[in-house]
Amino acid sequence: MNPEKPTVQDFYRGDNWSAEESIGYLLRTTVSTLMRAAETAMRPHGLTSVQWAPLMIISRGGNPTAASLARDLNTDTGAMTRMLDRLEAKGLLLRTRSSTDRRVVELTLTEQGRELTTLIPHHLASVYNNHLAGFTQEEFVTLKQMLRRIIANRDVHG
Repeated sequence: MNPEKPTVQDFYRGDNWSAEESIGYLLRTTVSTLMRAAETAMRPHGLTSVQWAPLMIISRGGNPTAASLARDLNTDTGAMTRMLDRLEAKGLLLRTRSSTDRRVVELTLTEQGRELTTLIPHHLASVYNNHLAGFTQEEFVTLKQMLRRIIANRDVHG
């Protein structure tokens, strides 16, 4: 059973398209703004804006690998390996070979890494709340619903 495809509207046309008014530009600018603010918030902890995400994923468990982290964070495995090198050098995570499959490298947080991952959500909440200043609760819920619809349309129309 296929879900019914939503109607496609002509919000954009080739003769009226403007980069500054495109949702791609607006979303990318929003993400960039959030990442810069997150980096500022994480700076006292010695983390860049892209280093906290792998730590948070590892903290959730599920035995992530460098490859799965790269896939989840939309980066290449080489960049992720270098990122893990830096996090390990900072004493935030350990990489060990699996005792059951020597090809698998297990990622675990150190005590310092676990402590840091309890602070990260508080910093991110502050960053996101600052960017949502002036929004009502209803607007916040609506924004998330609309973003989820955009993501779901990728699967329906992709």
